[in-house]
Amino acid sequence: MNPTNRTVVVTGIGATTPLGGDYASTWEGLLAGRSGVTVLEGERFAELPVRIAASAAVDPSEILPRPMARKLDRSAQFAIIAAREAWADAGYTGAAGSEENGAVRPERLGAVIASGIGGVTTLLEQYDALRDKGARRVSPHTVPMLMPNSPSANVGLEVGARAGVHTPVSACASGAEAIGYAVEMIRTGRADVVVAGGTEAAIHPLPIAAFGNMMAMSKNNDDPQGASRPYDADRNGFVLGEGSGVVILESAEHAAARNARVYCEVLGQGISADGHHITQPEPEGRGIADALRNLLDSTDLKPSEIAHINAHATSTPLGDVAEIKALRKVFGDDVDHMAVSATKSMTGHLLGGAGGVETVATVLALYHRTAPPTVNITNLDPEVSADVVRDEPRALPEGTIAALNNSFGFGGHNVVLAFRTV
Repeated sequence: MNPTNRTVVVTGIGATTPLGGDYASTWEGLLAGRSGVTVLEGERFAELPVRIAASAAVDPSEILPRPMARKLDRSAQFAIIAAREAWADAGYTGAAGSEENGAVRPERLGAVIASGIGGVTTLLEQYDALRDKGARRVSPHTVPMLMPNSPSANVGLEVGARAGVHTPVSACASGAEAIGYAVEMIRTGRADVVVAGGTEAAIHPLPIAAFGNMMAMSKNNDDPQGASRPYDADRNGFVLGEGSGVVILESAEHAAARNARVYCEVLGQGISADGHHITQPEPEGRGIADALRNLLDSTDLKPSEIAHINAHATSTPLGDVAEIKALRKVFGDDVDHMAVSATKSMTGHLLGGAGGVETVATVLALYHRTAPPTVNITNLDPEVSADVVRDEPRALPEGTIAALNNSFGFGGHNVVLAFRTV
């Protein structure tokens, strides 16, 4: 076996998002153009300049047993739910090496689940307990709950992964980087199957106040469902979301040996850094363009194959345009034939979970040959020179086509993932 030439495929998907508690309801919500953004209830949000967010459609407490949930940060709860769905969707039952699951060996199974912020709600809530009630009231589970690797560790324990359990942290690019890392685990021969994705749960007054004071978030509290408006000339910042998206990646040989259903092939990833600013994107998209070129140089992908792009498009004035400029720099007029969707217009921005959820959306777009719409565009920014799918879903071409999922993060992290129909 030459491990560097192994083909990687997607065999399972799972999600819990502001649009639904599983991938099917999330996909239905995306195609319907439904926004998951609502007004935040409760006194602790009442005095904030930003009082809207895209909370999960189904609370983890409705799904996970209470004894389990109380030992997990909300970010890990989302990851477990999405991973369980993806694992079952791939046709697996039980942990690797168990009597009911001999299809994958534990030493050939990995997990890579990322979070941009980690267990921030646990950290803040347990500090409140320490301050208000004393040291004895701090949960003994606090440290394993707040660790950034907690979601990945718990998913790894759930499925019995022993090939490696990892947590890349690169802000809002974290989920995409996790999937890219998982691809390399399979390509290099370290694993046959990897559970990969991203998760986030940061809807708390402190992160919201901090993002709000950075002028990064929309303060359109009177119109929550219209607040996330990528590419609109009047966009004024992102809307915070929460949830998780997870995919099961396998070598093509492993999937074929067990006659698994295959959604698509994962062609690879392109990675770069802006080297520009800790929070602001490089305005001409040079770093993003480098990631796109890296993708083309490391795969057999041709720009003419790309029929769809799930754009990062958070609804920030600089970021949305920089991404389009980068696409033009690298692909030229081919961009005119790429259907661009900005699904954050409906889900909000899930930070480290965005790459996972948007990978699920990209995989489903290829599988169903349908690009989900971008909503809330009233006046398209004239600098957005791309074929943006607006308001209604659009059919994608027949034949062999490819799609990109773009994710960028504070610190100048750029990750582009590429997928192709099979």
